[in-house]
Amino acid sequence: MADQPIDIEPKRKRAERRWSAMKTDRTQFEPHWRELAEYFMPRRGRWELGEDAKRGQKKHQKIVDGTTIFAARILQSGMMAGLTSPARPWFMLTTPDPDLAEFGSVKEWLHQVTQRMRDVFAKSNLYNALPTIYGELGTFGTGAILALEDPKDVMRYYPQTIGSYWLAESARGDVDTLYRQRRYTVRQLVQEFGIDNVSPKSRDQFRRGNYEATVDVLHVVEPNDERVLGRMDAAGMAIRSCYFEQACDDYAAPLSERGYRESPILAPRWTLIGGDVYGSSPGMDALGDAKALQFQQRRKAVAIDKMIDPPLTGPSALKNQRVSLLPGDVTYVDINSESARLRSIYDVRLEPSMLLEDTRAIQERVNSAFYADLFLMLSMSDRRQITAREIEERHEEKLLMLGPVLERLNDELLDPLIDRTFAAMLRGGQIPPPPRELEGVDLKVEYVSILAQAQKMVALGAIDRLAMFAGTVAQITQQPVDKVDWDQAIDEYGQALGVSPRVIVPDDKVAEARGARAQQQQAQQVAMMAQPMAQAASAAKAMSETKTGTGSALDAVLGGAGAASGAA
Repeated sequence: MADQPIDIEPKRKRAERRWSAMKTDRTQFEPHWRELAEYFMPRRGRWELGEDAKRGQKKHQKIVDGTTIFAARILQSGMMAGLTSPARPWFMLTTPDPDLAEFGSVKEWLHQVTQRMRDVFAKSNLYNALPTIYGELGTFGTGAILALEDPKDVMRYYPQTIGSYWLAESARGDVDTLYRQRRYTVRQLVQEFGIDNVSPKSRDQFRRGNYEATVDVLHVVEPNDERVLGRMDAAGMAIRSCYFEQACDDYAAPLSERGYRESPILAPRWTLIGGDVYGSSPGMDALGDAKALQFQQRRKAVAIDKMIDPPLTGPSALKNQRVSLLPGDVTYVDINSESARLRSIYDVRLEPSMLLEDTRAIQERVNSAFYADLFLMLSMSDRRQITAREIEERHEEKLLMLGPVLERLNDELLDPLIDRTFAAMLRGGQIPPPPRELEGVDLKVEYVSILAQAQKMVALGAIDRLAMFAGTVAQITQQPVDKVDWDQAIDEYGQALGVSPRVIVPDDKVAEARGARAQQQQAQQVAMMAQPMAQAASAAKAMSETKTGTGSALDAVLGGAGAASGAA
């Protein structure tokens, strides 16, 4: 895609004007995000470009009890393991028509394409980027990834941290615009965009060897409202991508202007309230408890300190005397002076059990807000395997609460991720030609992760109960239950469990196998019916060939029978 700087000046001014409005809208969320970062993810968030130089500084000043950090980390890991685990299949391609998906050629093609997409995901950095986004979602309620085509790995995924980007929605409520700021050194700027495309100021610094001088760059990804249909360059793309040097008013040309056929923006929200662009999170729900926990732990430490080493009062006579508070040491005082001793100013009566109970209650509320009990079950150390049925049975309430979140993540993260990757693979010639049965058919994504399966356990439970009831009826009536379509039940059961399509035989091959089996059984029946006739014919032939003087044995039998009939 060639660079095509068309109508440069208005584009830059319009981008800066829109960016200013987006910054104003985001300022309402920033204080809340900063507070969440302090208590749950101290090292996340970039609020100003200048903070990049301070990213190595200590940022855990408000953390005394690490429960908040660990709870956020458990949710991050649990979402990764339960939703998009690289260790097991978590999605499969299918068709909206279940009958069409059962054709052997269709099923094989869908399985092949699904496997190729899994290979692309495994080769890329997707499984490094997704945990970052899950952590941001759980704490801040919003995450963002740029999915860009890559000549080496097909796709590369660039996660953004909170505070470094700005979002805007379309009329449909989809995030279709992302602005972000990046700080480059002059050397990095020239390496990425070329010396001919940078501003004269940056070009001069580079030629003078001032490589480490920093340049702020604004990256704009938004719908191309000036799209020219039929063009194959940036002007004809559905999505526009522009880079502008900031603090360079005398140079309006973009560093780069490219385009994308599909939106590279993946911006999931945990939950949405009203018309907000940015989402709400479990971290927001648990922020009060997080503050209370840290405050309580600090106060408990102060109480313990005062109990062990309390403030003292003593007579003025001891002011210039040697006084030691070391264990086993002796302080000499006048024996006649009863008041010549040190006393605690006040008594600190600490009840450890009450403090521990109260602290444990707050910790449990924080863990519950982050679904720690549900996600820890996925990684139980005392069991090698755990089924989706067990998750559903033990944590039905949690799953009901998590259900809307999973649906939103499917819609805003996983669906566009798979669509974008599929389109890139199709353009790269990595998708085999589909069978003729799929011409003009839209594909469908079926999610088979552990959490997705747990959501489907209700349907599987219904099938189980129906099968048990049908078995009971069959025992009573001593007849097979023809009322149940067992083939369809097996298909739906296997699909809900995420069984590989290769394990379940397609309907057409099942029909062929049953037809061949029926023909074989019919041939066996015919052969069994023909066996007595063949034996009789063989016996007759043997008798006809047996000599009995004037004729065969058969002739003798027939002749005898004829003579008897004549005599009669």
